[in-house]
Amino acid sequence: MALEDYKADMERCSQCSYCKWIPLDQIKSWRFAKGCPSIAYNNFNSYSARGRFAVALSLLNGQSTYTDRVLDIVYKCATCGSCDVSDKICRYNLEPLEMMHELRFRLVEDGQLLPQHMLYIEHLRKQDNMMLETRAERGDWAEGLDVKRITSEPAQVLFFAGCRFAYDKDLKETARTAVTILKNAGVDIGIMGKDESCCGGRAYDMGYKGEFIKFAENATQAWKAAGVKTVVTSCADCYHAFVRLYPPLGTKFEVLHTVQYLDRLIKEGKIKFRKKIPLRVTYHDPCHLGRQGEPYVPWQGKEKKILNQVVVYEPRKPRYNGAWGVYNPPRDILKSIPGLELVEMERIKEYSWCCGAGGGIKEAYPEFSNWTATERIEEAKSTGAGAIVSACGWCERNFTDAINTAGDKLKVFDVVDLVKKAM
Repeated sequence: MALEDYKADMERCSQCSYCKWIPLDQIKSWRFAKGCPSIAYNNFNSYSARGRFAVALSLLNGQSTYTDRVLDIVYKCATCGSCDVSDKICRYNLEPLEMMHELRFRLVEDGQLLPQHMLYIEHLRKQDNMMLETRAERGDWAEGLDVKRITSEPAQVLFFAGCRFAYDKDLKETARTAVTILKNAGVDIGIMGKDESCCGGRAYDMGYKGEFIKFAENATQAWKAAGVKTVVTSCADCYHAFVRLYPPLGTKFEVLHTVQYLDRLIKEGKIKFRKKIPLRVTYHDPCHLGRQGEPYVPWQGKEKKILNQVVVYEPRKPRYNGAWGVYNPPRDILKSIPGLELVEMERIKEYSWCCGAGGGIKEAYPEFSNWTATERIEEAKSTGAGAIVSACGWCERNFTDAINTAGDKLKVFDVVDLVKKAM
């Protein structure tokens, strides 16, 4: 697809502003009714899906040109997909998230780049990661871990750590714990260690499609060479890349997030809990595991209009409205832990508020990123929970940074951390 292919979407937008909120029937209070962090933070229509449709249409029609404000509007978006879900519920024929990606691809092609992003992209090209770390240290997170290296010893299941879990000193232990639990439960699991590279998903969200394709092809070639059948990851960004972005390139692997595998093993009786955890927690749905975690469905069809008015698709077009994301496995795990009380925030599942770490905003707009995380933390605290739990290292890092900045006492856990504590 190209940006021009979304011109009809730009023209069809009815300016209803539904994209700015969670669906109206899901609103429980005014305080936590908003869905799009970008418009909530910037408070100007151009920073909503509606506004970006207008900006893109103006650029396509030659009515405007690139300016610093245009770049700010395009890049100050977490690509969280909240607007996409609300639009799909309000109507069927708009694709604001896909258009947003194409708009960024176009800016990158035209050399309209953010220096803050370029720092990470140049490092990605040289060191294969988005953490500004050296490639040589990629496998250090697994040092001393008794697990197969699939480049030399075959395994049925590959654990893919991802950049954040591989390099973040505070999160490495979560990756080690996930591998250890799966191995002890009888899973034939292996890792790539120092031979693992970035999934490319964050480069994709920033607008660097070429870099994404390169890393996707490199990863799948390595998996095929090693005879991998199933890929498991604890990173929501990697999971989204593998289930949604890789399949159009021709990949065919079973992909599971760690919470899906752990939930399966718990229900099969292969993981048993022996300790109580007396704690009230609330669960945060990562955008890329939740509303953007729906598997890719191939589609080749045509758009038609009934009476030149009502848009229909033949055959029926996949409708990624977030409903089939990964929601139950993490909650079922938490509910199965003795002593643990799970309380829900107002905005959950496909209607969740973003953590603020995605789309390149943590790298380019740290104040906006921190504000977004702080809003979610306030929602978590309103439940009376003592901890916020998630299943994505990027979410956990952003929450931890925001909590430390504010001096809050809310704790942050990965689902895997709590499973370990209860075993």
